[in-house]
Amino acid sequence: MMKQLLKRGAVALLVLVVLCFLALGWYLHTKKVQRDGTVALSGLSAAVQVTYDERGVPHIQAQNQTDLYRALGYVHAQDRLFQMEMVRRLARGELAEILGPKLVDMDRLFRTLGLRAFASDYVEKMDKNSPSSRALIAYLDGVNQFQASHPAPLEFDLLHIPKRPFTVEDTIAVSGYMAYSFAAAFRTEPALTAIRDKLGADYLKIFDLDWHPQGVVQQPLALASKDWSTLDKIATLSQAGIEELAIPQLEGSNAWVVSGTHTASGKPLLAGDPHIAYSAPAVWYEAQLSAPDFELYGHFQVLNPMALLGHNQQFGWSLTMFQNDDIDLVAEKVNPEHPNQVWVHGQWVEMTTREELIQVKGMAPVKLSLRHSPHGPIITDAFKDNYGDVPIAMWWAFLETDNPVLDAFYELNRADTLTKARQAASKIGAPGLNVVWANAKGDIAWWASAKLVKRPANVNPNFILDGTSADADKTAFYDFADNPHEENPARGFIVSANFQPVSPTGIAIPGYYNLYDRGQRLIQLLGQPGMKWDTKNSQALQLDVKTGYADRVLKPLLPVLNQVIKSPEDGRLLDILTKWDGNYQTNSIAPTLFAQLIYQIAHNTMATRLGEVQFQNLLRTRALDFALPRLLDDPQSVWWGTSSDSHFDARQSMLAGAWNDSMAHLRQTYGNDTTKWQWGLAHTLTHRHPLGQQPPLDKLFNIGPFSVPGGREVPNNLSGPIGPAPWSVAYGPSTRRLIDFADTTKALGINPVGQSGVLFDAHYNDQAKLFAAGEYVNEHTEKTDVASHAREHLVLQPH
Repeated sequence: MMKQLLKRGAVALLVLVVLCFLALGWYLHTKKVQRDGTVALSGLSAAVQVTYDERGVPHIQAQNQTDLYRALGYVHAQDRLFQMEMVRRLARGELAEILGPKLVDMDRLFRTLGLRAFASDYVEKMDKNSPSSRALIAYLDGVNQFQASHPAPLEFDLLHIPKRPFTVEDTIAVSGYMAYSFAAAFRTEPALTAIRDKLGADYLKIFDLDWHPQGVVQQPLALASKDWSTLDKIATLSQAGIEELAIPQLEGSNAWVVSGTHTASGKPLLAGDPHIAYSAPAVWYEAQLSAPDFELYGHFQVLNPMALLGHNQQFGWSLTMFQNDDIDLVAEKVNPEHPNQVWVHGQWVEMTTREELIQVKGMAPVKLSLRHSPHGPIITDAFKDNYGDVPIAMWWAFLETDNPVLDAFYELNRADTLTKARQAASKIGAPGLNVVWANAKGDIAWWASAKLVKRPANVNPNFILDGTSADADKTAFYDFADNPHEENPARGFIVSANFQPVSPTGIAIPGYYNLYDRGQRLIQLLGQPGMKWDTKNSQALQLDVKTGYADRVLKPLLPVLNQVIKSPEDGRLLDILTKWDGNYQTNSIAPTLFAQLIYQIAHNTMATRLGEVQFQNLLRTRALDFALPRLLDDPQSVWWGTSSDSHFDARQSMLAGAWNDSMAHLRQTYGNDTTKWQWGLAHTLTHRHPLGQQPPLDKLFNIGPFSVPGGREVPNNLSGPIGPAPWSVAYGPSTRRLIDFADTTKALGINPVGQSGVLFDAHYNDQAKLFAAGEYVNEHTEKTDVASHAREHLVLQPH
């Protein structure tokens, strides 16, 4: 009897397990992307054909542009609805509602930025009948029709996210987040101001700044320790906090264009690889749009129907980040008798106030009272309980200009002539973007596009400004003709790689520019005499992993290390570093030695003086990249301190300690066998999903790790902040595109992971290994080519 009971129990358990697997299979089936068959879609005037190729890229054919954008919204939502939801919630400060109390601080920050209020005001003033507005409205209708007619994505169920229609306000708020993600000011200005006011002028000399001994204000800003603590928190959330959410941030970029005089085909060649933080899914969604009066192969971001990168047979463009400083932080003086007043232009001025409520999962809502001074929103109100007596306002060009960025990209998507492209580029206000463009007729061009603000003379916006003086005033904006640009230059090529550009009228353009070494490397290679460029040798250029920065750092460093290193084994490692040519190859240990050593030098000289939090924020700035070679080249720098060793001077003593600490860390991390210190073992790429932050979900949602070459500020800029080993790549090429306008049907590209954000979809991670290996795929555009690579076909019928 017992055996029969056990047998029946086993059978019942087996049946239960099978039923559970069947239920799970059916559940996951309901989440599947539909790329075949027929679907009814309201609002269409005619059927829309959607052909999916071998990578899951939709090639959409419609009878008019309104139907085209409605269909794009539908298919985009199929693959990326959860990504749309997360970016919307981040921009609007609504993450705590689904992720709980740990995201309250992030929501506080974004509520303080005022993107919700800005988006509402922006939409009120929009011309709803403009071509760009009609395209956006149709696109969002397609997104919302998909959401309303299908089961919610898996992530919605896990996090209990309620469905809510996407709006034009959401798109504008998200564009604000993208602009904010460029903003180095939140990390750099507090750090440099702290160095100036806490440590003194001598400590700023290494930062390559046009610094005045008296600063931007006559006296150091009277910030208390709580004020600095609040600014540190904002800086940390502005970078590291968003990284933890695995939501893409824009970091830098490469783009270049070569005229037909320097190409094998005789036509221009366009190359581009915007550098963006890695995530799963990736930032770009590829689609080909075709209508009788419009054709474009585009790369799209969530909730935006206008391609930010694109090409067709006639023209194409890529983008890099301008890196101009379009944010000023301003310290306000508060009236002690009336705390809602600040001193501006010789009088007390009332600040405006608005109330907002943050919904928090699992706890009571959080109330915010947010103030706005004549200089902008008081960003320290995000953490009002923690700061002292000095509110910090934020002046941001994104909030202060008309900024018709939707119109700009609508026009750029159709800019087949130099005049049209220039006109479109001129409409970009913020964030600042470099538009690198070419057409099949032979024109090449670049425009540094932004509304450049005029500041009072001698004001240095690298520091927090004094709101009581005219230094914080913004007098006007420059004309677009003052912006850096080139059209058909005699040298025959243009490179844009985030280095400081030059205005044709000589105006100074403050900014947080990247090291010039990456751009210099590209210019050096592109300028080789007699070289004829094509899509094959251009791949080698995009994948190049050499930098001259290493030589600039090592030139003053190696002689000192040779004096202080005594052990034979350390001498052998130093010899490897001495012979290194600056190539970040996976089989080399020299990049590992170099990356660990520059971090240790920075840490040992700066962390104690700045404090660990401020030091960590400085690591995420570009100012430190510029500072290190200057520090090493100055044996008298105050950063070295004093030596406790009678045999060595202060610099020698500090560098000996940094070397020893570096070697100890590498041995502790990888062992004594230095063959295990290879760059490819220490430097890896993992594409993280917002739900992949904790085990075991990381094994399910994240993609990687992959051993990868490249490094900080090389052309193949697979990189992250300066830090200790191991190094997890945080950002890099978000795609690699190559278009020869002699035959655009052979255009090349790659997605870092795949087209779809739907877990278990065939295109969730089908390009990840190819990307890590530096491979390229064809971007199909010609009808017969699309047909020959078709895998599925979806018909959207009028409903």
